[in-house]
Amino acid sequence: MTGSAILEIKDLRVSYNGTRAVDGISLIIEAGEIFGLLGPNGAGKTSTLSAIEGLVRPEAGNVKVTGIEMRGAPPSARANIGVQLQATSFQSELTIFQIIRLYAGLYGVPVSNGKLRSLLAEIHLETEAGRRFGQLSGGQQQRLALLLATIHNPPLVLLDEPTAGLDPQARRQLWSRIEELRRRGHSILLTTHSMEEAQAVCDRVAIIDYGKIIDIDAPEELIKKYENDPRVRKAARGQVTLDDVFVGLTGNALRD
Repeated sequence: MTGSAILEIKDLRVSYNGTRAVDGISLIIEAGEIFGLLGPNGAGKTSTLSAIEGLVRPEAGNVKVTGIEMRGAPPSARANIGVQLQATSFQSELTIFQIIRLYAGLYGVPVSNGKLRSLLAEIHLETEAGRRFGQLSGGQQQRLALLLATIHNPPLVLLDEPTAGLDPQARRQLWSRIEELRRRGHSILLTTHSMEEAQAVCDRVAIIDYGKIIDIDAPEELIKKYENDPRVRKAARGQVTLDDVFVGLTGNALRD
């Protein structure tokens, strides 16, 4: 493991009822890196995230967060992770103020009224502290969820399709927030089905399918590497994009 690695996954294998969901993947995410995990439905993305979070016990392999092995010290490893799920669910009757207070208390983070106002201003909800969660738009809910995922200042932030279902304006606001997290020293692993998003925010991406990593590189480098691949040329409609590379390498069959 390198000195600047925040997350190291080595030879990870995860199975459910005899079916291999993750089949020996390895990757390293460096400090300050935004890393994308791309794959069709059922490719192994969620199982990989679950193993990183310590929610499933791998059949084999290691996961280390800031050098702490998840198998050996799960609470210590988890303390260095913040997680934002695709489907955000809080008690709809709780106000933003109450939710932030609750999560800050769970993490043992002191939040004064002044600090609370500052946090809300960062996510453009400074005038919404008294609104109930159920009254927020999808974009507002996702911005709040990202704030809660990072309120304890974790080195590693996991984002599971953070912009799914958002309109272009809300999506780009969240991209800006992700970039700001990186500037503050967080490393970020995100899953996404949007190749536009992967190109816009990720330093590197891994394409995963059938539990195996096909390739890892910067989006632009993947395009250069595969632009003349016959599978990619067949998928392309003009100039080759990351979307064409993804479809060319994983196939165009529908996945449930």
